[in-house]
Amino acid sequence: MSSTIELLGFGQQGWGHQLLLAALMTLAVSASAFVTGICFGTLGAWAKSARTALPRALADGYTTVVRGVPDLLVIYLFYFGGSSALSAVAHGLGAEGFYGLNGFMVGMLAVGLVSGAYQTEVLRGAFNAIPHGEIDAAQAVGMGRMLMLRRVIAPRLLHYALPGMGNVWQQVLKESALISVTGLVELMRQVHIGAGSTRRPFEFYITGFTLYLVLTTLSGVLFRAAENHSARSERRL
Repeated sequence: MSSTIELLGFGQQGWGHQLLLAALMTLAVSASAFVTGICFGTLGAWAKSARTALPRALADGYTTVVRGVPDLLVIYLFYFGGSSALSAVAHGLGAEGFYGLNGFMVGMLAVGLVSGAYQTEVLRGAFNAIPHGEIDAAQAVGMGRMLMLRRVIAPRLLHYALPGMGNVWQQVLKESALISVTGLVELMRQVHIGAGSTRRPFEFYITGFTLYLVLTTLSGVLFRAAENHSARSERRL
């Protein structure tokens, strides 16, 4: 027991600092991917609600294709495909060697693209859940588009979207483990490195299991608090 504490602790020979930094990296790349997904999801939800056929067809194609392929394959396509394209450009300019993309950027974009496909449907469903009479009333009193978005649509959209967004965040947090294939030292890769270096896989993998469970549990608590706050605001209105 004492040897395990020393191994995973913050002493000179312990791996605690590396695991903590890796957990923070997991949070950083997950948060970046989640925000990127919100951008993709907002654009996709707008396109699916458009009156013209072309934006709707493009958004349908985006959500169908991205949700229909493994997430790991998307990461591979971004990392190896993007690195090959970057190397080809560099070779065309006279440089030599292989030029790989930054693992953090690849993870943020790839996981963000995948989460955006799910957030598209979450945001579209939340927008459709807003009573149309509230939008009509806002227009009747002369609200401009931006004012109506800020005072009517955005608060109601957030209220309806929060449960679904919480589920997407949990998905993003777990998908961040796939980014380890790019060489980014996040929690999953650090656990793998520690297990291989010390030849004590059980301690490291059970620690990784525990740390992921802590992150997802705390995230769930925060999202439920946000949902409760939103519900109280709705009742006051």
